Amino acid sequence: MKILLTISLFICSFFQVIGQDAQKTIQALQQKWSQVKDYAVDLNIKSNIPLIKILPVNATLYFKQKDQFHLKSKGIAILPKKGFGDLAQLLAHQDQFNAISTGKEWIKNKETEIITLLPNGESEDVILAKLWIDKTNNLVLKSQITSRSNGTVSTEYGYGAEAKWGLPEQLIFTVDVKKFKVPKGVVVDINKTQTVDTQKQIAKTGDITVKFTNYKINQGIASTIFKN
Repeated sequence: MKILLTISLFICSFFQVIGQDAQKTIQALQQKWSQVKDYAVDLNIKSNIPLIKILPVNATLYFKQKDQFHLKSKGIAILPKKGFGDLAQLLAHQDQFNAISTGKEWIKNKETEIITLLPNGESEDVILAKLWIDKTNNLVLKSQITSRSNGTVSTEYGYGAEAKWGLPEQLIFTVDVKKFKVPKGVVVDINKTQTVDTQKQIAKTGDITVKFTNYKINQGIASTIFKN
């Protein structure tokens, strides 16, 4: 019995240490992210979703801490629901999740730590989240977020001049086609203009590439968008 109790206490202590280390990694990300009080940035959005034909769209994204996002576009921008907001919410509300280190993986010649986030309650939309984090630079290189409303969305992050703020230069979303919710206007257009060969197997995933240019950081521009 004493041996079993000792082993049990050792295992509990081991996972507690892992959880503390993972939480420190998440906190380091949040500290970097919190330097950005607000920003405005131009986007170019290219969608490659089965059964959908839509031209690239230019838009402007506005952000204000903690997790407020607003997208302005003259055309129809096809994006995952809360595609930009999911990660921001995870970082801004750390008390709602338990962080666990679940391994390491090399991405783009950088060693990343895989942090798995598990929600504390059952009411959250997010069921499970995994982040591949470059701890040297405190940057997320990849994420995989599974939610009730949007299925599983994987995202690859590319960085440029604004990496010092933790802001990406490019995002590539990979979405679950069955779960992905397409704007109604696009669905109507597909039904009128496109025929589908039912003999061909439809891909289960699609991708959306978003490029970011002309960041305006901490200039108060988003204050005109978010009144509260």
